[in-house]
Amino acid sequence: MAFISTLTSWFIKKRMHQIDLFIKYPHEVQAEWFKRLIMTGKNSEYGKKYDFKSIKTPEEFAQRIPINSYEAIKPYIDRMRQGEQNLLWPEEIKWFAKSSGTTSSKSKYIPVSNSSLEECHFKGGKDMLSLFINNHPETEIFDGKGLVMGGSHTISEVNNASYYDGDLSAILIQNLPFWVQLMKTPNLSIALMDEWEQKIELMARETMQHDVTSISGVPSWTLVLIKRILELTGKPNLSEVWPNLEVFFHGGVNFEPYREQFQQLIPHSGMNFMETYNASEGFFGIQDRSDSKELLLMLDYGIYYEFIPIEALAEENPKALALHEVEKNQNYALIITTNAGLWRYLIGDTVTFTSLNPYRIKITGRTKNFINAFGEELIIDNAEKALAIASRKCKVNILDYTAAPLYFSGKDSAAHEWLIEFEKAPDNLDFFNETLDNALKSLNSDYEAKRYHNMVLRPPMVKAVPPGTFYKWLKSKGKLGGQNKVPRLSNNRTILEEILELL
Repeated sequence: MAFISTLTSWFIKKRMHQIDLFIKYPHEVQAEWFKRLIMTGKNSEYGKKYDFKSIKTPEEFAQRIPINSYEAIKPYIDRMRQGEQNLLWPEEIKWFAKSSGTTSSKSKYIPVSNSSLEECHFKGGKDMLSLFINNHPETEIFDGKGLVMGGSHTISEVNNASYYDGDLSAILIQNLPFWVQLMKTPNLSIALMDEWEQKIELMARETMQHDVTSISGVPSWTLVLIKRILELTGKPNLSEVWPNLEVFFHGGVNFEPYREQFQQLIPHSGMNFMETYNASEGFFGIQDRSDSKELLLMLDYGIYYEFIPIEALAEENPKALALHEVEKNQNYALIITTNAGLWRYLIGDTVTFTSLNPYRIKITGRTKNFINAFGEELIIDNAEKALAIASRKCKVNILDYTAAPLYFSGKDSAAHEWLIEFEKAPDNLDFFNETLDNALKSLNSDYEAKRYHNMVLRPPMVKAVPPGTFYKWLKSKGKLGGQNKVPRLSNNRTILEEILELL
């Protein structure tokens, strides 16, 4: 342990110096990465199509390369998953991070190159630890085990070569160095299981035997695991199971609705909660200060950033801003170019800058209506298609609706609550509810995963509201007429609670 502490101390000092450099010279660092990405990508099929060799400036890049949705690059990714290489990026790519789908498919498969693994995802994990230890030099985090809530992956064979797709966390766990694996719990065979009920059970039984000092994961699944551990141990809170637990590194969903529950379950005063902004497409930000929830934008991870003002996103050819052009307190859609071959990719997240020196951000939402309170990433297209299926099967017409998350309460799992104004209510609302649930599971793999055995999400709660309910809400807001309408999906309960108040 003394050797690890010495090595860690040396690495942290070195890395903190590098972080200080990109904080001091942010635009130079981004310019350097822009050049490296263009130079590396010029001989790929995509690079040849747009003649990367002749691109000299970010302005030329923005004029020539379109802003890409997943649908735009999906033909390349489909070919890559069939074994073709050098299409978007000139490295052999065998890993694809699976995330929630788009309007045209149930799941997205984001290419993960060796460069993005090493220079982005793993580097982000190391920096997460470096920043935590830099803020807490007295930490004893390496004296115990790190619990990692990972997903699962599948293997396919194409032309005698193996290709992998699955949750990003599973890809990262699978590729960790052996010496890191020794410091983690649970063991690899449990961490990568895809049968979640058995996985949670085995994780709980194994990890409760260790001295866990840190947890990394999405709050929703972590909460399920904690509650099972408390059931097995009979302990009133997690501090009595893991007295040396110091930090929960969390990301993926907004933590605020979970904060109070975690503080009750882990009540000791030395507990820390540290947010990260990582996704299948890249690792973007880390909470670098204990006294602030803002995220430091990480600028040397092989990602070139652009930002579109949210009000311009509907334009046919919206102008994207470089980092030096952004302003504080403005809402931007995030555009990334990465060392895995995502060129001017519209990730779907929106951010606002809380500071320009250094560049710090907070995540404000998505470019479309969505619910992502538990990692389910339910988008408006999923909702519309699922409601159409349920309406057709139940022979009803829907006049208006809205939906919002219903958070964990006691031993109850979370849920989605739907308020629906029918032309005529279904004869059997329970059947409508079941049909809607099944349709959503068929359309969205992340929702389907969270619904597994009611462990994170129980079935949706559909309430039929009286005719005129949504009209009354719009009138109360002074929003009758024009293009005004009730938001279909919300990631908080504000609107839904206001409508319930009217009832």
